[in-house]
Amino acid sequence: MSSEATQPQRIDLHTHSTASDGLYAPAQLARLAREAGLDLIALVDHDTTQGVAEAQAAGASLGLTVMPGVEINTDLAGGGEAHILGYEVTPDDPSLASNLGLLRGARERRGERMVANLRAAGFDISWPQVREIAKGAVGRPHVARALINGGYATDVSDAFARYLSPGRPGFSPRYKLAPDDAIRIIRSARGIPTLAHPASIVDLEARVLPHLVGVGLQGLECYYGQYDEATVARLLGLAARFGLIATGGSDYHGPNMHPTPLGGRAVPPEAVTQLREARAAALARSDEPFALTPPNL
Repeated sequence: MSSEATQPQRIDLHTHSTASDGLYAPAQLARLAREAGLDLIALVDHDTTQGVAEAQAAGASLGLTVMPGVEINTDLAGGGEAHILGYEVTPDDPSLASNLGLLRGARERRGERMVANLRAAGFDISWPQVREIAKGAVGRPHVARALINGGYATDVSDAFARYLSPGRPGFSPRYKLAPDDAIRIIRSARGIPTLAHPASIVDLEARVLPHLVGVGLQGLECYYGQYDEATVARLLGLAARFGLIATGGSDYHGPNMHPTPLGGRAVPPEAVTQLREARAAALARSDEPFALTPPNL
């Protein structure tokens, strides 16, 4: 049986549920993880921790530990995206709940704009349809699935490419959040901020990592999905250089969403030990609560 006191041997630190854009409910995800032979998963839904309690309750009955987490999408000042994972956050932290609520509200308004754009272009989809598809925090994948259901696209990638990317009829820009603020949100909830799937970020070594480490980044996702061994080795070198915890996972959303199956990317168990040690240190910090300025969208 897995527990907080037991070192897990098979882990996946990057999974999603229907609380954001995954295909499986949190309890079902926990069951699938245990069936896959996993001892521990981190649930890192986009802009929400609302699936954590359900996943943890299901996991407890199965011998699976569920680490509470969150994933926050941000935009780099020089262009491009940076996704910040928060591990071992306190799910019911008041400032975390308030900040994530603001981000989900911005997601809702963006989704409504995308649907309005598509309807103006002659696509027969509606916001209630998208809202019915999205069990939790809404995102582009939910609009994509409405397009699939309407016969306009074959899969999510097709919908993104033809309708929901910049320059396409349904695209609408999202709220621009700086990674610095995502790191502050996570640290104020005593979590461990980690840079997700970083290999394609421009100027990662020279510009991005030095800056983000300076504002409190503590981890780097080195063992990600389909990264080859050369990429993993490069990222492990950067993690060592900048003193970051090397994490990883499948980025599992469900079948036909990402190529790596649940538990399909091996991650060393010491990643969990290091995250737990960082969490213990975080609990001893005296960070002030951080509050986002409400998005003007």
